[in-house]
This record gives sequence, structure tokens and C-alpha cells, in this order.
Amino acid sequence: MPSANVVLVRGEANVLIDTGFGSDVDELEGWLMSQGVPPSRLDLVVNTHHHSDHVGANAHLQHAYDVRIAAHRWEADLVNRRAPEAWSARWLDQPVEPYDVNVRLEGGEDVHGLRVVHTPGHSLGHVSLHDPAERVLILGDTVHHRDVAWINPFLEGAGGVDRMIGSVERLASLSAVVAFTGHGPPLTNLDDAFRAALGKLESWIRDPERMWWHGAKRTFAYALMLRGGLSEGELQAYLLARAWVRDYAESAFRVTREEFAALLVAEMLRSGAARWHDGRLRATTPCKTPPPAWLEAVFARA
Repeated sequence: MPSANVVLVRGEANVLIDTGFGSDVDELEGWLMSQGVPPSRLDLVVNTHHHSDHVGANAHLQHAYDVRIAAHRWEADLVNRRAPEAWSARWLDQPVEPYDVNVRLEGGEDVHGLRVVHTPGHSLGHVSLHDPAERVLILGDTVHHRDVAWINPFLEGAGGVDRMIGSVERLASLSAVVAFTGHGPPLTNLDDAFRAALGKLESWIRDPERMWWHGAKRTFAYALMLRGGLSEGELQAYLLARAWVRDYAESAFRVTREEFAALLVAEMLRSGAARWHDGRLRATTPCKTPPPAWLEAVFARA
């Protein structure tokens, strides 16, 4: 973190699945070089979805190397119009440098041997990829190791859980022996992974509060990663200014923003998702914090 996993598919065409967070572009270029595929030899980037940790290096690759970018048409249209909803960047307070999507996907296409599977839930335009010849799945943020992606009912609609269940069932029906996820290690016991994911999602239908906490904690943890934590003096002002805090407080938990901010910090500490260190509340997930000047510059351009 803050970058999601990326997957490089080499062959007659070199296809990169997702590009990570924007401040990690140097590491991405170095890794591509180590794989024998310099960025100039990329034929296509396919984005599983438009969140900052998956599309952050798109702008650099497009501007520096004229790399073409593919995404589901629902998110491609938002990105290309520079719509306020693009990347969910304003709501999440996560910067993305603007780029253009060149290839609009629907689902069902064959992209250099990879079958595009529309898998909404985490986002409406989320796609996964299936290599039937190699029996490989690339899941993006659908199912992770012992977890599923967080679901945003405020931007993606109330049917997000049902859409995610349908997506997991669709993926489980495909022939595969290994799956690469957006975060964490590859999955090899796919039957168990998909069964556990469906169980968790169904539990959220019975108890939506569990889904709300799952999403709020992950959103806050990412904010702490991007900023190297927040001091006690910074916490209240930061949280009260966030759109996602407003929505979780007022629409989900039905409390004031101040009350929700206090509950959230307490839950982060109770669950071990964050801890106090050197006077700052920090996420416990290991991460490389972007330089503050980089964040400020990208926010100014976005």
C-alpha cells in the first residue's frame, strides 16, 4: 500500500492490469524493466476499476509513453468527461491525475487472450479478467485473501451487496486454479475463497452495520496511510471535512459527524486497524507514505 497489486501479462501483446498509486510510478517503471518489458513496450493498460490505488500511474504512462488505457464504459465516460464522480476522488479524498480512457469495455470482450468479466459491486464499472487457457483469474477488488472489497452504498447504490454476490457467483463458475487479487497474496483454494466471500456478503445483508464499518474503517485507514497518520489536533478537523464521514454519520449510523468521528477512532483502535505512534494515529498496515508535496500538487491539478 498505497498501491494495489498490478499484473503484467506478456506475450504477443504486453498488457498491464492496473497501475497502482501515482506516487509509486518510479517503482512501477523499475519493476516493468526488471520483467523485460519497459513501459514503452506496453500495448495496453486494463483497469479493473477507477479508484486511486489502481489507476494512479495511468496519466504518466499515457503522457510519457502513449500507452492506451481500457476500462468499463460506465467508468470510462466519467473519467473522460472529468465528471466530479470520476475516480470517487473527491468523496474519498484520494487524488488521481487525469487521463483518458481509449478503449471502452462492456464485458465479454477478448482482450489479447483475456476475457473481460463485468463484476460490479465494489464499483459499478468493476471488471475482472479470465484467462481460460491458463485457468487464471485477475480479480481486482472483488475477493481478497480472507476478505472481500468494501462496498460503497452512497456512491454505488443500495444494491451493491447484491451486485457483488452476483459477481462472485459469476467468477466462481469460471474454470480457474489461481486468482490474482488487487490486494494480498494470490488465491489457490478458489472454492473456499469464493464460499467464504459469499458468506461474508450474505452476512452484510442480514446486518448492514457490519458492511458500514468494513467500508468506513478501510477508507479511514487509507487516509492515514496517505498522510503518514494524523495528530490528535488534526483528527477532528480532517474527519469533519470529509464527505464520506458525512454520509456514514448521517445516512448510515444516524449520528452527528462529531459522534461518528469519535466512534470511528475508537473502533480503529479497538480492532487494531490503527494505533498511536509518535503522537500520530497511524494505520497498522505497512505502507509507503507519499511525499506531502506530491499529494498537494496532484490535488491542485485534479
